Amino acid sequence: MRKPPHNPHDLGRHDLDDILGTIDEEVRQRFGEGKVADYIPSLADVPRDRFGIALALPDGAVHEAGHSRERFSIQSVSKVYTLTLALEAIGEELWKRVDREPSGDPFNSLVQLEYEKGIPRNPFMNAGALISADVILSNFEDAEATLLAFMRARSGNPDVGTDEVVARSERESGYRNVAVANFIRSFGNMDNDVQDVLDFYYLQCSLRMDCVDLARSVRYLADAGHCASSDVQVTTAEGATRINSLMMTAGTYDAAGDFAFYVGLPAKSGVGGGIVAVVPHVMGLSVWSPGLDEKGNSLLGRYALHRFTRMTGLSVF
Repeated sequence: MRKPPHNPHDLGRHDLDDILGTIDEEVRQRFGEGKVADYIPSLADVPRDRFGIALALPDGAVHEAGHSRERFSIQSVSKVYTLTLALEAIGEELWKRVDREPSGDPFNSLVQLEYEKGIPRNPFMNAGALISADVILSNFEDAEATLLAFMRARSGNPDVGTDEVVARSERESGYRNVAVANFIRSFGNMDNDVQDVLDFYYLQCSLRMDCVDLARSVRYLADAGHCASSDVQVTTAEGATRINSLMMTAGTYDAAGDFAFYVGLPAKSGVGGGIVAVVPHVMGLSVWSPGLDEKGNSLLGRYALHRFTRMTGLSVF
């Protein structure tokens, strides 16, 4: 009789520290692969010989390896949190202004906005994240303070902040984002001043966190919306499910299908080299390696998550 498979949610059979150490050793053999996001000047000088990985369990336990405590610019990983805040503010009304479909186009594309009358395909494209930013500006008295308080509470780290050098670099090189925002505004799908929305967007992208911060901060999506760091119900269990589904279908830009095939977890990447991932009901997970692939996702971060799911069986499939 065939022996039943192990339950992947049974973490007792895994030596997580040993697994993360093995992945760290494997990744170090490949340092130098990928290309940093040199179109944002402040990211161009980040060394490629960096890798960190961390996971956070609902009971507060953290396992980590590599450069897991080195801070970096989280960039588009921040879109997970601004989406959460936008949903908190206006709920289902958000979906009248942004869709929930994979794009198939690069993260900064303008192409579909013309055909779809200023409605972005999903909240994880730059266009969709600008809608979330607009909603936050309209519904919270101090949007910057709200975002910082949210990130500090989710990560349990009161020192989480922004990097003004990165934000300035984004402002000085963000011509396409300016075009996207004005295009959305031309269709009447933006309520606030375009520059105010862009400034908030650059602020969220300039948040500096490390892998441990990020693993803890995404843990609410692994625990039915409950944040263990602050003991707060951040969103409903259904809300967490919906955000996870969007991460799976759109969180790694136009590589989401391949990422699902290769890794098998809801995830959100950023061009700073960070990726957060969620094992529903089990853990929050984060990796960082600055070298990117041709789609703008961390090349070695993707490899590390692939190895983690294969070594543990912790995939949603």
